Amino acid sequence: MKNIRNIAIIAHVDHGKTTLVDKLLRMSGTFRANEEVVECVMDSNAIERERGITILAKTTAIDYKGYRINILDTPGHADFGGEVERIMNMVDGVLLVVDAYEGTMPQTRFVLKKALEAGVTPIVVVNKIDKPAARPKEVVDEVLDLFIELGADENQLEFPVIYASGLSGTSSFSDDVSDQEETMDPILDSVIKYIPEPKVSEGTLQFQPALLDYNDFVGRIGIGLVKRGTVKVNEMVSCVRLDGSIKQFRIQKIFGFFGLKRIELQEASAGDIVAIAGLPDISVGETVCNIGSEEALPILRIDEPTLQMNFGVNTSPFSGKEGKLLTARKIEERLRKETEKDVSLKVANYDAENFTVSGRGELHLSILIETMRREGFEIQVSKPEIIVKEIDGVKYEPFEDVQIDVNEENVGPVIEALGLRGGVMDNMTNSNGQVKLHYTVPSRGLIGFTTEFMTMTKGYGILNHTFKEYLPMIDTAVGKRKNGVLVSIDSGKTTAYALGQLEDRGIMFVEPATEVYEGMIVGENNHDNDLAVNVIKGKNLTNTRSSSKDHTVVLKRPRIMTLEVCLDYINEDELVEVTPLNFRLRKKILNTELRRKYDAKK
Repeated sequence: MKNIRNIAIIAHVDHGKTTLVDKLLRMSGTFRANEEVVECVMDSNAIERERGITILAKTTAIDYKGYRINILDTPGHADFGGEVERIMNMVDGVLLVVDAYEGTMPQTRFVLKKALEAGVTPIVVVNKIDKPAARPKEVVDEVLDLFIELGADENQLEFPVIYASGLSGTSSFSDDVSDQEETMDPILDSVIKYIPEPKVSEGTLQFQPALLDYNDFVGRIGIGLVKRGTVKVNEMVSCVRLDGSIKQFRIQKIFGFFGLKRIELQEASAGDIVAIAGLPDISVGETVCNIGSEEALPILRIDEPTLQMNFGVNTSPFSGKEGKLLTARKIEERLRKETEKDVSLKVANYDAENFTVSGRGELHLSILIETMRREGFEIQVSKPEIIVKEIDGVKYEPFEDVQIDVNEENVGPVIEALGLRGGVMDNMTNSNGQVKLHYTVPSRGLIGFTTEFMTMTKGYGILNHTFKEYLPMIDTAVGKRKNGVLVSIDSGKTTAYALGQLEDRGIMFVEPATEVYEGMIVGENNHDNDLAVNVIKGKNLTNTRSSSKDHTVVLKRPRIMTLEVCLDYINEDELVEVTPLNFRLRKKILNTELRRKYDAKK
C-alpha cells in the first residue's frame, strides 16, 4: 500500500482556505525554483480571482516526508455546498479552517455538519492568528461547542488544533502569536499523524466520480476516488448507471494531480484520487467496475436547486449591437454544456426562445450569467424565483439560516427589514457594541435583501446565509420592491437638460449621452408607481440671449447597477438585458401604450 493521505480543506467564505493551500504548495517544495506562481493559485478562473472566492472544488497533491497528500480545496459558499458534500466521500480527513477573530460562521456549521455526517477525521486550523483582534482561545471553545452541537462522536471531539497565518506562511501548535514559525510543517505533520490512510478493501475495481470536469476532446471527465482494485488506460470497463443499467466503455485517459498540473497516468489503484475520461456522459454517483463483477456503490446525494430564472434571446432594440452570440440555439448549447460539469444546474425549455435555468442560489446563477457575458453572449434574464414543492397538497418553500453581524446603532432597521421579509429571530447576542443576529428567513425574503442591507449598515454589516430546509409556505408578500421605476418613452441619447429636470423625481441609473430605448428603465421613482419619462428632450433654443446666461447643469452621480444588484432589483414584469458591455433594466412590454393597457387590466 502506498503512503497516501486524502484530505479536504473546508471553511466559511473568506477564512483563508485557498491562501493556506497556496502556502502548503509553496513550502512543501512542490513548485520548481524558477516556476512562476501567482497568488491564490488554486482559484484558476478570472471570476474566482476578481471576487476572491472559490467556485469549483480543486484537486492538488503534494509530496511530504515520503507521503503523497491529496488536497481538495472546496468552495465556502452555500450555493456550491453540493460539492462539499460529495467530496466528503473521497477523503478520510478534513482541515477545518476558522478565522481567529470571526470564529464559527453559518458556512462553518454547514461544511462541518457534512464532514461529521461522513465520519471523516477533523483537524482544526485557527487561521489569521496574526490579526490584531484575534481571540484564538475563545474561537477554539466556539469550535468545540459547534462539534458538540452537531453530534460529533468522542474520537471527532479529540481534534488537534494548529494556529497559523496563511498569508504570512507561519504556523505552530501554540496559541501565542510570538511562537509562530515560518513553516507549514505542523499542519502537514498533523495530517500524517492523525488522518487515517484511505479505507480500501480487497477485490475488483470500484471507482465513483464525485465531481465532473469537461473537455472538448474527451467529453466529460469524472473525478473521484478509486475505492477498490486498479484501473488501467485502454482497459474495457463497465459503468453502473444511476438507473441501474450497465454500459461498457474503454478508459481513454487517466489523470492524476500534482501541484497545479494534471499528470497522465497509465494506471491508478485503490486510494488514489484521479480523473477518468472515456465515457462522454458519465455522471456523479455512478460506479465504474470490472466487466463481469458489477457492484454499485451507494448513489451520492446531489442538492436540489432552490432558485430558478428564465434565460432568453435578447429582444431589445439594441439586440446584436454588442455581442456576437445571440441565437436560441447558441444559448441552449451553452447552457447544456454547463450542465455537463455542474450537477446542481438544471435546464429546461420554457418556449422556443426561453429556457428555465434552476440553480442553488443567486450567486450560482449570477456567476453563470457573468461567464456567458464574457464569452460574448447577449441574453435577457428574468427575476430569480424560488422553486416551490408540493407535498401532500401543502406547498413548501426553501428557508435559509441567516447570521448577521452589525453595529448596535443599525440593529433596529435590520430587525424591522427582516420582520417584513418573513424572518423569525432564533437568537441575538451583543459583545462590545457588535450584535450577532441569528434568523430563519424564507429564501424569497432574501432576494434583493443584500443591497438594502448594505445601504442600512453603510457597508459595515456582514450577512451570511445557507440553505436550511423546505418548510410550509408562509402567506405573506415577501421581498417586493417598494419603489416604482422611471421608464423611458423614447429612443435616442439622453441629455443633461432632460436628466436635470427629472432629478427631483427619483434616482437616475443613466448618464447624459447614454443610448436608451422605449421601455428601458432609466431610474427609480420616489413613489411606488412607475412613471413614463422623456430623458432625451433637448433645450428649446431661441435667438434671444437670457440675462442669467445658461448655468451649467450639475447632475448627481447615477446609481451604479452591478449584475447582482440588477437581479435583486427587478420585479416580475421586468427583465435584465445582459451584453458583453452593459447591463440594462427594461420592462417586458416595451411599448408605453401597450404597457398602460396591460397595467390597467391588472
